[in-house]
Amino acid sequence: MNNALQRVKALPTGAVIYIAAGDYYERLQVTTDNLKIVGAGQQQTRIYYDRYAGQPVPGESQQTWGTFRTATVNIEAKDVIIANLTIENSFDYPANEALPEDHPDKVRGEQAVALYIGDNADRTQLEQVSLKGYQDTLYVKGKRSYIVNSRISGHIDFIFGHGSALITHSDIISRARHKPGNFSGYITAPSTLIDQPYGLTFRDCRLLAEEGVGQGSVALGRPWHPTTTFADGRYANPDAIGKTVFIQTYMGEHIAAEGWTSMGGTAKDGSRKLFTPADARFFESQSHGPGAAVNGSRAQLTSAQASEYAPDKVLGNWRPRLLMATSD
Repeated sequence: MNNALQRVKALPTGAVIYIAAGDYYERLQVTTDNLKIVGAGQQQTRIYYDRYAGQPVPGESQQTWGTFRTATVNIEAKDVIIANLTIENSFDYPANEALPEDHPDKVRGEQAVALYIGDNADRTQLEQVSLKGYQDTLYVKGKRSYIVNSRISGHIDFIFGHGSALITHSDIISRARHKPGNFSGYITAPSTLIDQPYGLTFRDCRLLAEEGVGQGSVALGRPWHPTTTFADGRYANPDAIGKTVFIQTYMGEHIAAEGWTSMGGTAKDGSRKLFTPADARFFESQSHGPGAAVNGSRAQLTSAQASEYAPDKVLGNWRPRLLMATSD
């Protein structure tokens, strides 16, 4: 498929790549603007790869890939549409997590991105797409993304980043873990910059769980302050005031009653600092289902405030047009 991506660079704008049913073990780098990539169906066309953050770079004895170079598909272009297929990072997190800490095959750095929407991306559209992974499934860094009629699965911070994404009419699926703890997972980890009005916005979605995910064990999100290099040192970015909003979303019983939780970061002096939900912009409106709750730790929007998260507000002057008539 990378050969096809290279060939479309010489074609007129608006090229379409159709991917037949099958499993494709490769990493894709999408750098051509105004490109459509369409599969035969979420259950029929799968693009997958198994790179993980702690995996050594071939030929580099001391270097590992790190989280941001693990993506199965990397989008660094504008007006890209991906539809009707599955993108998966197939690193076997459960098998690794089940190993004893002193096992020789135990690996560190289990972050493994399925889809990376990069800095150069804008107006990225995903339709009837399944994104599958465990930790860090979807990394949103680009300007505007629209995800509709899709499925995103993972457990730790599996939708994260500082970009703006509107996710509608989609299933967000928490996966089971084998390691005990207060939480088995965190759906979002936004690092939205304070001057950005929108971050990760969910409308009319369903928060579901695979078998084995405990009741009340999954947080809606936690505030990610990425360690960043500044003139006076390297520490957690104080301007990353993450934003996640859930509008009219069904929440299963796996969602924790408190909704949100804290996340650690690096202080200026190098020590660990705890960032709480109060350090972020976390809101809900009209959540429903057994995991929905209205309490002091789950801030609710008024009707007027919720109207500011209408699609035309979040997406600005961009009006996506759907390719697919029905769900997969």
